[in-house]
Parts: sequence; C-alpha cells; structure tokens
Amino acid sequence: MNWPQNARKTPQHLLDSDAAAGFQISPEFERFSQMDDMFTRAFWDDTVRSRDTDAFFDSYRMSATPRRGAGFSQRDFALRNAAWIVSDIISGRASDRGIREGFQAPIECDTPVAPTQVDLAAPEQEAAGIKRIARLFGADLVGITYLDERWHYTHRPDTRDMTPVESDLPPGLSHVIVMGHAMDFDLVETYPSALAGTATGREYSHEAAICIQLAAYIRNLGFQAIASMNDTALVIPYAIKAGLGEYGRNQMVLTPEYGPRVRFSKIFTDMPLAVDAPRRLGLADYCAQCTVCADACPPKALPKGQPEIASSSRSTLKGVRKWSANCEACFGYWAKLKTDCAICMRVCPFNNRATAFDRLWQWLATGRARKLARWLHKQKRQRSRLKPGDWWQGGGGAP
Repeated sequence: MNWPQNARKTPQHLLDSDAAAGFQISPEFERFSQMDDMFTRAFWDDTVRSRDTDAFFDSYRMSATPRRGAGFSQRDFALRNAAWIVSDIISGRASDRGIREGFQAPIECDTPVAPTQVDLAAPEQEAAGIKRIARLFGADLVGITYLDERWHYTHRPDTRDMTPVESDLPPGLSHVIVMGHAMDFDLVETYPSALAGTATGREYSHEAAICIQLAAYIRNLGFQAIASMNDTALVIPYAIKAGLGEYGRNQMVLTPEYGPRVRFSKIFTDMPLAVDAPRRLGLADYCAQCTVCADACPPKALPKGQPEIASSSRSTLKGVRKWSANCEACFGYWAKLKTDCAICMRVCPFNNRATAFDRLWQWLATGRARKLARWLHKQKRQRSRLKPGDWWQGGGGAP
C-alpha cells in the first residue's frame, strides 16, 4: 500500500525533517517488508537461494571452508567467527520461538520498566546525559531523532518457517536513539577477505552489548526502551535524521568522523529527549561526482549515475530518490566469497585515519575545492589493499 493512501498521515515535523535531510519521497513510497531483504530472501526465495548462499551462512558457524588465498585460511575464518560470537549468542537465544534478536526481531527486554519514573531535567539535558551514557558503554557516535513509522518494516520473518509476521512495537514510543560503532581501520583495509569480516562481527558483538546496557539504563529510569540492531526498522534514514551523516553511492551512511566505516544500532523509547537536526555536510555532494566505489565493485552492483527513484530490485525501498544497488549481484558475490565484501567501504575516499592530511583533504572535498580533492585522492591518497598476511604480522595500512 502506498504510504499517502494509508490512514496515517505523516506529521509535519517529519516532513520538515525530510526537507532538512534532503530526502525526496514520491507518492509511490511503500514501507518495506523485511521478508524482502537479501539475507531473508536467501532462505525462502528460490531466485536467490543456492548452494553458495547456504554455504555462506553455514561458514559463520563450524562449517567454514578454508581455502588457498590470503585472508581465507582456517585462522582467518576462526577469528571472524569468534568476533561474531557475542552477537550470535544474543540472536540465537529465542530461535525456538522463531525470533532472531537484533537481526530479524528486536532484542527482548531483560529488564522491567521501573514502576516510578525518575524526575527529568529539560529534554536538552536528558539528551546530553543519554549520549554520555551511550559513549560510556562504548558507542562512538550518538544522535537522537523522532520515531517515524515510514522506516519501520511491515513484516519480519518467523525464522522457524520463514513466514511473515507483522512487525510492531509497544504503543507510546516517540524517540529513537541512534548509535554508531566504528569498525577497525586496518581490518577493513584487508577487504575482501574472511579476516576483514572480523571488523563486522566485532562491532555487532559490541553493539549488542551496548544496546542492551543502554536500554536497561533507560528502563530503570521508568521509561520504555527497546534495543534494536538490524531489525524492526531501516537504520540508514534514522542515522541521517539523527544528524550522524549523509547517504552515499555505496549504500552506506557517510559520517564525517569515519566515512562509511560504521555500523549502527538504535533504541526506541518514550523518554522525552531533545532531537538532533539532520546535517548537510558536503559528503554526499562529493559522492555525486565520485565513482571510486562503483569502479571497484567486482560484480558491478553499484550505480554510477545520479540518484533515482526507480529500482528493479525487490530488495530496494520504493519511492525514495537515492542511489540503489543491484542487491542480487552484491549478495551473490558475498555468497561466492563465503564472507561479507566491503570493498566499497575500504576504497571510499572518506574512509581514512584522520591524519592531518586526511583532515585537510576532507575540508577540501566537502567545500568548494572538490575538483582539487578528487585530483589529490587520485594522486596521493588511493591506497592499495592491506595484505591479510601483513595484518597478521602486525602491519597496518599506510596513512
């Protein structure tokens, strides 16, 4: 059902936020079902599922198939899977009920809401306090925005039989706390490899703990708090609305601190908090004239043109003008590798160590010297992939 035809009308403050974020949403907008994301489709859609996709998922347990090639040894797979283990424990603890917490269902609350609410200060002070606590628990970035049903999945899968279940949250929730978790620079420099997947798994394990801790803190204050990772709602629009970054050609949020090298989690709450405004940072403007990620993509899954509303992939949100990938080609390449591929993250010019030269380059790239920045990137800043063997020997990527 197209959103404008739904019974609910988008509140004006959310439309104002759309404009501030640069979102262009057409009358054909449709909320997304998580049944249609690539990872879920790989379990029920015969056009996606294959021996390779089954082996991809199996490799994250004890069925990894080490092979010749730097970055794909038994040691590499062992480290990657160890990095995922805390996240796996959380996501698997309710599997007998068809719930995969943090990925295809929110993380279940282990802490009751306190019967008495704490006396609150002004929303601005409370927001600052929540951000401080989130960083104490380990979040690298924190922003707050309003809850917006447009970004929420209509359905999630019952993982026992992969049938759709309505995706919903308790009533009364009003705000979303969005947290960013920076991935290790040197591990990312080894993409594509099983070793590099350690950077992904480490942050999912970290954010699982951080989400649970922050949600428990808020619930002990007497307010609802639902911890969430990749589940329940699309995190990219929430991260942008919370002022953490801009959308890039590589389908990721580009942050000024880490570029695209960030994983995101979120907390849905009814705690009254001041919200952050979306920020126009100049990163997406640079991205519009840069095709480094698309040029480097082995299956050529990333677009080289300008953002469009139309997309041929079932796994793409409909009715929003944006860069959209060929999701099937992208995941097909992951399945063949038996690990995630983030070459597009590694080669992104905004993925850097934040050296003095990097900061100067980013200032040029996000201002009025983009042409010079592109030249400098081509001549001075493009890095070769870090060899996995060098990582194991303690080497790091060149500044």
